[in-house]
Amino acid sequence: QVQLVESGGGLVQPGGSLRLSCATSGHILDYYAIAWFRQAPGKEREGVSCINNDDDSAFYADSVKGRFTISRDNTKNTMYLQMNNLKREDTAVYFCAATSYPWTPHLPIETTPPFTFESWGQGTQVTVSS
Repeated sequence: QVQLVESGGGLVQPGGSLRLSCATSGHILDYYAIAWFRQAPGKEREGVSCINNDDDSAFYADSVKGRFTISRDNTKNTMYLQMNNLKREDTAVYFCAATSYPWTPHLPIETTPPFTFESWGQGTQVTVSS
């Protein structure tokens, strides 16, 4: 069974940076797409960023464009989310997700249903507060 394990969350002041990691138990390129989602208290889970492994295209939610960068290290089978200029509204549990089925961005990532991805990590808490 595929396992995804997130790490790197924590408490950071507004304007600060964090880098999240997602280690996969399998070969990361075996997935068609890998993504980051987040869920704030009382809100639905929303897509933050995604990489299509077929063509390396990356997609970002409007709320994080220019501040977050998604990447992957194929040799380490690990995906990253570099988060800069963090804002209080970025506070959430962040999840990594992956799909082994062909995926194309029919919807913006922030409205892509979570069920599009069948493999999930346990989540890591990011809190932005002074």
